[in-house]
Amino acid sequence: MPASQVGVATLDGAMIQQVEPGSRRAWIAVFGGLIGAFMAILDIQITNASMKEIQGGLGATLEEGSWIATAYLVAEMIAIPLSGWLSKGLDIRRYMLWNSAIFILASLLCSIAWNLESMIAFRAMQGFFGGALIPMAFRLILEYLPDSKRAVGMALFGLTATFAPSIGPTLGGWLTEQFSWHYLFYINVPPGLVVMSMLAYGLVKKPINWPELKNVDVSSIITMALGMGCLEVVLEEGNRKDWFGSEFIRNLAIVAAVNIALFVYLQLKSKAPLVNLRLLANRDFSISTIAYFLLGLALFSSIYMVPLYLSQIQDYNSLEIGEVLMWLGFPQLLILPFMPMLMQRFDNRYLAAFGFFMFGVSYYMNSHMTADFAGPQLIASMVVRAIGQPFIMVPIGMLATARLQKHENASASTVLNVVRNLGGAVGIAMVSTLIDNLGRVHLAQMKETLPAVSPLANDYLSSTAAMLQTAGSNSVTATQQASALLAQTMQQQAMVQAYNDVFSIMAGLLVVAVIAVLSIRKPIPQQV
Repeated sequence: MPASQVGVATLDGAMIQQVEPGSRRAWIAVFGGLIGAFMAILDIQITNASMKEIQGGLGATLEEGSWIATAYLVAEMIAIPLSGWLSKGLDIRRYMLWNSAIFILASLLCSIAWNLESMIAFRAMQGFFGGALIPMAFRLILEYLPDSKRAVGMALFGLTATFAPSIGPTLGGWLTEQFSWHYLFYINVPPGLVVMSMLAYGLVKKPINWPELKNVDVSSIITMALGMGCLEVVLEEGNRKDWFGSEFIRNLAIVAAVNIALFVYLQLKSKAPLVNLRLLANRDFSISTIAYFLLGLALFSSIYMVPLYLSQIQDYNSLEIGEVLMWLGFPQLLILPFMPMLMQRFDNRYLAAFGFFMFGVSYYMNSHMTADFAGPQLIASMVVRAIGQPFIMVPIGMLATARLQKHENASASTVLNVVRNLGGAVGIAMVSTLIDNLGRVHLAQMKETLPAVSPLANDYLSSTAAMLQTAGSNSVTATQQASALLAQTMQQQAMVQAYNDVFSIMAGLLVVAVIAVLSIRKPIPQQV
């Protein structure tokens, strides 16, 4: 390795090499980490558009199939808080290589899953080892790039965090349509091998830090795993199981609440916490976590609602849905290269506020839909959303870490990524529940305002029945079919109004995000 790219440090008195920040090897390591994070985030969404095909191949019902996605998310949520401690003890290079290798193996196992149980087990394995790659990519940017290049690194991380979920359904739908659902997992192998090669070259091998591995409170790991895992299941499965009307959900919620409270207590009490929650005492960092939470909530809610609307109201297939969602991803590629330059010229707070504002505008644009709104009518709001997203992720990352010390990077990366994922889980749970409940409310209101004796209803039924009789149906059958069509139309209109309401609510929440980022203190000049 060229001398200009090598530094030295000590561990228990022994001299060890370390990569010089900003060197060629450092950049290769960063790019390897970013590709790994991209794969892990992509795999959260890539199965969503093809769930029917996967369920059919495994002989699973719709409710059983939901655990294919839930298992990945639960395992990922547990893995992220462990990443800081394990990477310190095992060394970043060893830890990321092991995770990448097992992620590739888990992907191959998912492709040959023989039943639902095996698929759930392999997806959990994939989520656990893939999930660790996300905070590690963030950490590599903080530790392996100099301050002057950190904005570029954050722009690249923003690309992985927002572009990957945006194109996940598109890519998944295309692969399933052209080949089969098995290719959703085969696709991880080539880039996974590239990631391992880049990390092996870019990072210097260091000895295992056994004191660090041993210096951990096992009770912290147990309470974190139980608390975060149960919380993720509650959020993912709650709406399908009628929330607290289900004994299963009630019990899991109690376990989650108790264990998260214990975990927080243990972390604040410990001198060597698993995750340094004391960082939240930093005013700017805590406000940034709120912004990260709202970003996750808005981003994943959008990726959940638009496909659901198109399939439920417009009867789109997975490939057609992907062709609409690609407008949420590709415009970002035109903006992200300019973000480092914009961050040098403008205050990061104003850039992030602009991004949240544009995100909110896009939601507001979707709050006036009719049953005629299909893919072409949604493209404008998708583009506005795509314009806003790069202005959020990159500046927020800089604002959150601007006043932190280097030794706090691992915990900062963990907290921010957990908060963003948690925001996504809360967002999906919230919008799915609101859509169902508001849909029933609007349908009940329609039935009250359109009684059977309504002239409008009678005219609709008479004209529709006459058309059906002309088509060959007898009078009794035609009347029944006309009534069914009226009920179907009312159901559709009620659901469209429910979507409009939810999009309006999300726009309002993003106004809170605008206020939050503007309340952060002015960034430190040399780190902008």
